[in-house]
Amino acid sequence: QVHVVESGGGSVQAGGSLRLSCVISGFVSDLVCMGWFRQAPGQEREGVASIYARTDHRDYVDFVKGRFTIVRDYPKTEMSLQMDSLKPEDTAMYYCAANLCSYARCGGAGCSEIPHYEYVHWGQGTQVTVSS
Repeated sequence: QVHVVESGGGSVQAGGSLRLSCVISGFVSDLVCMGWFRQAPGQEREGVASIYARTDHRDYVDFVKGRFTIVRDYPKTEMSLQMDSLKPEDTAMYYCAANLCSYARCGGAGCSEIPHYEYVHWGQGTQVTVSS
């Protein structure tokens, strides 16, 4: 059985940093997409960053590039999201998710094209609040 558990989060002033951690257990394969998503009140859930475990291919959406970094803990299926230069618009509930993805689909392109609704395994979410 797959388990996804996030930790970290909290409140910080604009310009500050936070680190979210995610432990994923139960997969017997490394053909796994691990993604970070976020959802603000009244907004759609959106992807933030992802990594394909087999190739270590990482993707970031434009609005976090240069500010957020996925840090992976080898050889475990653990990863962190280092968030720097935080902005008030980064305020949201952040979720870690994982899903199997074939090498044919994700081996070259990574996981960026996998929509949130295809992810099966989700953590409980952790709140990030950035004040101005």
